[in-house]
Amino acid sequence: MLTATAPMLVKELIPAKSATSSRAVKQHLFSLIQSCNNVEALAQIHTQIIINGFSQKNHILVKLLSFYITSGDLMHARKVFKKIENPSTTIWNQMIKGHGKSETPEKSVELYKQMVGKETEPDEFTYSFLLTACARWGLFREGEQVHQRVLSTGYSSNVFIRTNLMNLYVMRGGDDGIAHARRVFDDMRERNIVSWNSLLKGYVKCGDIEGALRVFDEMPERNVVSWTTLISGCAQNGKCKKALSLFNEMRRAHVGADQVALVAVLSACSELGDLNLGKCIHSYVVETLCVGTGTISITLNNALIHMYASCGEIEEAYQVFRKMQRRSTVSWTSMITGFAKQGYAQEALVLFEWMESSLEGKEAKPDEISFLGVLCACSHGGFIDEGRQFFQCMNQTYGIKPKIEHYGCMIDLLSRAGFLEEAFSLVQNMPMKPSNAVWGSLLLGCRIYNNAELASQVAQKLVVELDPDQAAAGYLVLLANVYATSKRWLDVAAVRQKLIKMGVKQPPGRSWVQIDGFFHDFLAGDTTHKHASLIYKTIGEITLQSMWEGYPDILVLCSGVEE
Repeated sequence: MLTATAPMLVKELIPAKSATSSRAVKQHLFSLIQSCNNVEALAQIHTQIIINGFSQKNHILVKLLSFYITSGDLMHARKVFKKIENPSTTIWNQMIKGHGKSETPEKSVELYKQMVGKETEPDEFTYSFLLTACARWGLFREGEQVHQRVLSTGYSSNVFIRTNLMNLYVMRGGDDGIAHARRVFDDMRERNIVSWNSLLKGYVKCGDIEGALRVFDEMPERNVVSWTTLISGCAQNGKCKKALSLFNEMRRAHVGADQVALVAVLSACSELGDLNLGKCIHSYVVETLCVGTGTISITLNNALIHMYASCGEIEEAYQVFRKMQRRSTVSWTSMITGFAKQGYAQEALVLFEWMESSLEGKEAKPDEISFLGVLCACSHGGFIDEGRQFFQCMNQTYGIKPKIEHYGCMIDLLSRAGFLEEAFSLVQNMPMKPSNAVWGSLLLGCRIYNNAELASQVAQKLVVELDPDQAAAGYLVLLANVYATSKRWLDVAAVRQKLIKMGVKQPPGRSWVQIDGFFHDFLAGDTTHKHASLIYKTIGEITLQSMWEGYPDILVLCSGVEE
């Protein structure tokens, strides 16, 4: 149905056969396209272009194609293009650009080849649009061919083309990709902030944070994209402290953080448990982004939920969740997982049922991570029957095949509840090799219910299944604890000898705590801490008291295994 403006546009058109000059009609059509605001009205204008004999006028057709492509109507753009006898370079550019943003990016390359075949001269926009399409859709071989063409045609000094070449190699990734991007960058006579940001993104993408920091320090100017790229890179590569430090520098530089940067910082807060900074960011979001017509993205709300849940503030997380106007699968899953990990198992299951019955169900369906959260809740809450039902309906109802993590949750649930034989049977019938975590859950159940016989069967499997790596040590120590609980000291000694023979070292435990805004790291076996003597003295007192209280596990854990 046409809008009210469409018929008015058509009635205002002046036929070419009237007294008005052809030039005036063209100008009028051109202005109508510029002021057009819907595809239906544009179709009417297109009809008048044909009636008035302007279907081969490139400057009008460029505007027509641009509107169709911007509106996502590539089908009509193709129809118009096919009828143009001698497309200009700008016409070709529009079609190359349009296909580069579509689901058929390879058509951009085909159009370029047709363009060259018809001896139409490409310009800087042709190469820019083409390289953008190649980078976006991973057409790296074609992109390299375009690179060679750029070098041979003399456009290699163009800063925009050079930047698009950098993006091509950055998207390719890896050491080779960043090396090519660096060479293109180093050869640039002129650089802009976009060029620097592309190089910075390249180092972050291949995980070279030190290289990214060097580029960042060399940048003559920085914008919010520069800061966001580096902060996000640090947070995603485990350098959370550096991410928070950069965010504080960003604020001191009076650079307004965008939502992408805030998501990255909240991720770092979640990892480090920095609730104070997380709350400050939430206040900033409310005061800055919620005023007027500002809206908070679903991703940012999800990051707030995850931050609060990770820091144990489950009520705050739920308040953010409840206030969201739209929710994604990640929103529901983050809240379900948050409830589960904080011991609110019943609430997690109720929320999952709400998710299944919500109006958002078509867009936010449970995925494999949602079921992981639900099974975790069942395990922590001891909901055996519910856990079995959820495990079965994953595949039967949603077509999601359980992965090793789901089997691990189910085995943990059964083991904690004392269904050790059922858990062991599930391990034996798994379609994949059991992980260390699976064996650990079963051993923990054996320890809780003092089932040394089943632990012995598990031990036979451990000898075959476990790799001699650091992860194996913790589970073999757990096996020794099971034997110790049953006072089977010869078996304890045998496990310890096995650890020594395998040459396995238990990875040192690590923890940290924030006090007065400063983080303090603690690493098992570390003697460099300024309060090391006091710490080890306290540990000694606790160990001695535990021994007197009759806890044999302490004896096992504190002996034999090399730190």
